[in-house]
Amino acid sequence: MTIRVIVADDERLVRTGLRMIIDAEPDLEVVAEACDGNEAIETARRVPADVLLMDVRMPNLDGLAATRRVVERPGHPRVIVLTTFDLDEYVFEALRAGAGGFLLKDAPERELIAAIRVAADGGSIVAPSVTRRLIERFAALPDPSVAGPGLELLTPRETEVLRLLARGLSNGEIAATLVVSEHTAKTHVAHVLDKLELRDRVQAVVLAYETGLVRPGVPD
Repeated sequence: MTIRVIVADDERLVRTGLRMIIDAEPDLEVVAEACDGNEAIETARRVPADVLLMDVRMPNLDGLAATRRVVERPGHPRVIVLTTFDLDEYVFEALRAGAGGFLLKDAPERELIAAIRVAADGGSIVAPSVTRRLIERFAALPDPSVAGPGLELLTPRETEVLRLLARGLSNGEIAATLVVSEHTAKTHVAHVLDKLELRDRVQAVVLAYETGLVRPGVPD
């Protein structure tokens, strides 16, 4: 099955480059492009797609606001925010807004392709090279709007799983750490997301840091 991708970026050369990279893969296809946030929202409504690559800094409506609007619609494509980390300091807010993850614009082609496939499969993507820097810089900022069930709803094992999620471990790595099967690890992750009413693993990471369960720069 072909994975359908929408590319939203205000720079035509960037859109062209991304299209060339994506269309070169036999299972991926760019089905539409957008040059600003408003067009990205309209395109996501009009064109069936699995993944939306969203630039942050765009005219008329930025990628953060556009992401909020896109994810409000049932059946929306998974949003991957594309950013230059040093400039786009509100990427953390994009994750809160519902983005499935983010990548640096200078990420290797293989990382971009892998991220699109993971997103299309329902997974979440956080660029490995900047995960800790991003978390350490922004996770301690309070957000009064964040609400929901407390961590007391989790069992001790589920709390441990949440800590491992916050460290960026995959299901397989969590399974190896806890000495359980990958299926069991996946079940624990699903229970954590369900009990805390979280959309995906990215939101779980955000919550773990915001609640102080995991602290930036402090080893387990």
